[in-house]
Amino acid sequence: MGLLDLFVASSIPVLKLLLVTGLGSYLALDHVNLLGNEARKNLNDIVFYVFNPSLVSSNLAQSITFESMVHLWFMPFNILITFIIGSILGWVVTQLTKAPAHLRGLIIGCCAGGNLGTMLLIIIPAVCKEKASPFGDPVVCNKSGMAYASLSMATGAVYLWSYVYNIIRICSNMSSKVEEISDSPTSKPSGDISSPSEIDWTEPLLSSSGLPESEDQESQLALPQQRYENKPENNQLQVSFLDKIKMFLKKTNLRRLFAPSSLGALVGFVVGVIPPIQKLMIGDSAPLRVIQDSALLLGDAAIPALTLILGGNLLRGLKGSGIRKSIIIGILLVRYLALPLIGIAVLKGAVRLGLVHDDPLYQFVLLFQFSLPPAMNIGTMTQMFGAGESECSVIMLWCYASASVALTLWSTFYLWLIS
Repeated sequence: MGLLDLFVASSIPVLKLLLVTGLGSYLALDHVNLLGNEARKNLNDIVFYVFNPSLVSSNLAQSITFESMVHLWFMPFNILITFIIGSILGWVVTQLTKAPAHLRGLIIGCCAGGNLGTMLLIIIPAVCKEKASPFGDPVVCNKSGMAYASLSMATGAVYLWSYVYNIIRICSNMSSKVEEISDSPTSKPSGDISSPSEIDWTEPLLSSSGLPESEDQESQLALPQQRYENKPENNQLQVSFLDKIKMFLKKTNLRRLFAPSSLGALVGFVVGVIPPIQKLMIGDSAPLRVIQDSALLLGDAAIPALTLILGGNLLRGLKGSGIRKSIIIGILLVRYLALPLIGIAVLKGAVRLGLVHDDPLYQFVLLFQFSLPPAMNIGTMTQMFGAGESECSVIMLWCYASASVALTLWSTFYLWLIS
């Protein structure tokens, strides 16, 4: 197959994505207002709670078996590699660009978490339908590709809300503490004091405000004694291991971690792996096939709805913000240059070690996971913590605008590499 044919097979899916995304942006304009903020929010809720779980569960149920799960074990590990390496490279970007404290979590998150659901669900079926595709029968390719994309979407959601969410949360908390310290009176420079006469020299160095004199003296006298007598055996002052676990679970957004798409993936695995349940629901003669058919019908609406929402959300980035160009360039280099090159090395090593089976479509998906733009849910996380909301819209706009070129070129190279 010639390089031109591979380029055409790679560019057509991206062009389809651009057209529908452009339509979503047009519908979100103020003078059209068919996909405004409220409409996008309501449509996004339907996609999140109904369409995505139906899509993931129905595709996994009809294509996942116990034997195929043995072959697919490397995909969750591959996605974890993208998150870990991406976060390391994101930290390097924050150091090189000297990014503000409130943007560090956003930068690391954009470099770590790729759009492992929407983009694969859109592009993989489109690649399978192309005549120049090297993946064989379009029906078989589409069935397997949707299973790979669904597993990628479910795994990515778990990693995103357990790993990236906590990175953004920790960084936003650290930046807020830095701002509190910088705004406190003790951090003001000495130049703010105009003259020594303005200082209240009657104020003691160690203030005892809020305590009676007797209590203040007792507390000061008790300090040296507590230093030696307050031993670790005092269980009331110790934080038990169980309490630490409870604190961690409270800080971790478990509701997002077990998102409907993740639960849908769990249902799909149960139906596909357990033969009696699979015979009841999957197949033309299955007694409960109407449930699977209904899930497939709802799942078909997920891809166009997701793409329209994507276009509407990117429109916010056109308003701009004060983010430095060096930060945007750094994120683009990580997502579209460094990570794809690392992904090629990871896949080559995995194939040589026998960790990945000889399936061109499966290898294409593994490579593609290193080349995706940032996950749109990162914008939701910045809104939750109030750190870098406007900057996130600009970053997403540049990343997804650049993805039209980057995905086409990398897809062409990946198809040539595995064919």
